[in-house]
Amino acid sequence: MGQFTGNIAILGSGNIGLSLAKGLVKADYVKADQISLTRRNISKLKEFADQGYVVSTDNAAIVADADIIVLAVLPQQLNVLMEEIAPVIDIKKHVVISVASGVSCADIRNKLKEGLEVIRAMPNTAIAIGQSMTCVASDNASKEHIEEVTKMFETVGSVIKINEDLMTSATALCACGIAFFLRAIRAASQGGVEIGFHADEALKMAVQTAKGAADLLLQMQSHPEQEIDKVTSPKGCTIAGLNEMEHNGFSSSLIKGIKLAATKAGELYTKG
Repeated sequence: MGQFTGNIAILGSGNIGLSLAKGLVKADYVKADQISLTRRNISKLKEFADQGYVVSTDNAAIVADADIIVLAVLPQQLNVLMEEIAPVIDIKKHVVISVASGVSCADIRNKLKEGLEVIRAMPNTAIAIGQSMTCVASDNASKEHIEEVTKMFETVGSVIKINEDLMTSATALCACGIAFFLRAIRAASQGGVEIGFHADEALKMAVQTAKGAADLLLQMQSHPEQEIDKVTSPKGCTIAGLNEMEHNGFSSSLIKGIKLAATKAGELYTKG
């Protein structure tokens, strides 16, 4: 992977922003001193300052020096941040990446500057271990800039490019979705305790079984039902368990939850 020679500003250095910063440096995409991190409480960035990252509370000054700007604050905090940096935005120099749910590229340009290239990215919390599923979309960015942003997020997992109108759906399926799969694993471990295992054993067994299921699909490139058919024998225990779950709405509740999460994701940002 070719090194990026410019500067990257990550505004709002919470879990997602810091994980991205670590991934970029670990992959040798940039050096630590090419990344600037901002946060209201700068004391929480001491570890990063010690490692050579630039840390600051001055968003506008950091943006003026940057080439790529990552907006990594909550949607509810985004308007205040954009007001702060708008005066120093230069459309010839800057590319903006937003990880805020439910905020369109057009919304960001309206607050910052017309003509500005904006790319939306939706990672999930597995970014912390380099296993994110990140969706990217834009309505006006150049092919080169989309490729650059794709490379950035490939340092922390897998990336898929989608149409912008699907970004709130991506939030529900990938960002919220990680919690849905975690809850399924937790429920399986609780079932394990009820049938006789200690809690720590049951959790370990459920986690590895879930990981095996995911890896089967990734590595075999097969469909879940194909793999299910291999486990379900006539009059067997697997099909009995599956059908009991389905009678109680297992698939239906997951689908409904994803649909509701997508609706909520689109309502987090206030345009005012």
